[in-house]
Amino acid sequence: MSYIYINDEFVDESEGKVSYSDRGYNFGDGIYEYIRIYDGKVFTSKEHYERLFRSAKEIGLNLDAYSVEGLTEVTKELAAKNNVVNGGVYIQVTRGVAPRNHPFPDASTKPVFSAFSKSYDRPYDELENGVKAITVEDIRWLRCDIKSLNLLGNVLAKEKATQNDAAEAIMHRGETVTEGSSSNVYAIKDGKIYTHPANNLILNGITRRVIKELAEDLNIPFIEESFTLDFLNNADEVIISSTSIEVMPVVQVNDQKIGDGKVGQITKQLQNAFNNYIESKS
Repeated sequence: MSYIYINDEFVDESEGKVSYSDRGYNFGDGIYEYIRIYDGKVFTSKEHYERLFRSAKEIGLNLDAYSVEGLTEVTKELAAKNNVVNGGVYIQVTRGVAPRNHPFPDASTKPVFSAFSKSYDRPYDELENGVKAITVEDIRWLRCDIKSLNLLGNVLAKEKATQNDAAEAIMHRGETVTEGSSSNVYAIKDGKIYTHPANNLILNGITRRVIKELAEDLNIPFIEESFTLDFLNNADEVIISSTSIEVMPVVQVNDQKIGDGKVGQITKQLQNAFNNYIESKS
C-alpha cells in the first residue's frame, strides 16, 4: 500500500482524485516544491517550505493554515509511511476547486494541498562522469522566481534535450544564459564560479544556495552575474544543480566538449563538500 497526502489526510494513492474544477488543473494556478530524502531524513526542508510560502505570497495564495514546521512533519511522516529511505517528496498546492473563471474565487475556497513520495538512489554514475546538455531559447514567462505549476516551457525544453540524448537543456534569453529546464547553471572560469543572479529570470534553487555557501567555505569566488553563451562554451567547467541531481558536472554542451571533456577539479571539490553537507544535515 502506498500513501499520498491530500486535503490534510494520508490516504491510499488509489483514493487520490483531482477535481475537474481544480484551478491547478484548469489554469496551472498553484505552486510546488520537491524535497530530498537521504537515509530516511528530510534534507533542507525548512528552506524549501520557506520558498513555498514565498511563492504563495507572490501569487496571492493564502497558506495561513500551514506552517514550515507542520509541513516538515507531514513530509517526514509521508516518507516513513512509504518506506522511502532515499528518494524525495513532491508537494503541490493549488488555489482550490471552484467554477472555471479567470479571477480568483472567493475567500471561502480552500487551497488543495497534496504530496506524494518516491524512492530512488543518487545519480552516482552521472555525478562521476558528467552529462551532456544542449542550449535552447528561454521562452518562459518573466516570473521564473516563483515555483509555479506553469512548466510547459520547461517541459518543451527538457523534451528537446531528451530527443538529443542530453540530460538537460540550458536556456538563454538572446545571448544571456539563464538556467536549465529543471536546474541552475554555473560556468567556472579561471577558478571562479559564475551564475545568473537570483532575480525574476531564474529560480533561486535551494541546492544553488548550498553551493554558494560551500564555495565561500572553500574560498572559491562565487560571482552572481549573467554570462553569455560564448562564455559558457569557453568555460573550464560547467555545472548544473537541483534537488534531484545535486552538483552535476556538464562535460559537453551541444557538440562541444567543456574543457578537456572530463569532470573538473572545482566541481569535484564542490561535490565532496556537498557530500559532507548531506552527512552533517542527515
